Amino acid sequence: MAIVSRPILGMKRYLRRTIELAPIKVTVWNEYRHERQNEQVATIYPEGIHRAIAGHLLKNDSFEVTTAVLDDPDHGLSEDVLNRTDVLIWWGHMAHDEVRDDIVEKVRDRVLGGMGLIVLHSGHGSKIFQSLLGTRTGALKWRDDGEKERIWVVEHGHPIADGLGEYIEIAQEEMYGERFEIPAPDELVFVSWFEGGEVFRSGCCYRRGKGRLFYFRPGHETFPTYYHPDVLRVISNAVSWAAPAQGAAVSYGRTEPLENIGTGVRA
Repeated sequence: MAIVSRPILGMKRYLRRTIELAPIKVTVWNEYRHERQNEQVATIYPEGIHRAIAGHLLKNDSFEVTTAVLDDPDHGLSEDVLNRTDVLIWWGHMAHDEVRDDIVEKVRDRVLGGMGLIVLHSGHGSKIFQSLLGTRTGALKWRDDGEKERIWVVEHGHPIADGLGEYIEIAQEEMYGERFEIPAPDELVFVSWFEGGEVFRSGCCYRRGKGRLFYFRPGHETFPTYYHPDVLRVISNAVSWAAPAQGAAVSYGRTEPLENIGTGVRA
């Protein structure tokens, strides 16, 4: 069996040393509509946003990466694909309503069962994000003026921030501003500041059932954000963070007592 060396990330299951470990199976999902309908986007991402992200992740021997898009059969998310996925990365924007409800339920069940989910940028409007977080709209402010963004690290010891400086600077991006209609994150890793003055919770961690969910804000399709080395580093770190952990056994429903229960009247 091959020996895979993984970086030490510093806490709990992320203390990965040089041991025998199976690769993390990652599926990168994308609508893949903008790239086929908008010449500007096609120029930036000629093979699609999903392939730009997957191309970076494939450089890591710890990951086994496949891609899926909205117009694939079952949106590329059949039960077989989902059962073989440890972490699902989701990018959507213009066709949230076209994602079938039964597929959303299957993804939701897999996350509750332990699959990791990374939701990028406009995926805040996706059915799966809103279903898992219980938010009706995920509403926010926005402005597509291509302004500078600084993504400040506010939880420096978090594994998702591993290898970063104090902030990530992106020369041109779409602005997202507070109020962002989401539940308070379990952990807030990043906060963005924009040239126009707004701020935004840009790196939000949640636990849902046995699964982990990370929302990461940057990634508007008309800017080359998914070639930015620090943005790609965050996504790569998030894959390792969100990967399923074995954990303790759990059971539900009526259960037999571990000890004999007396039937007499107790004082």
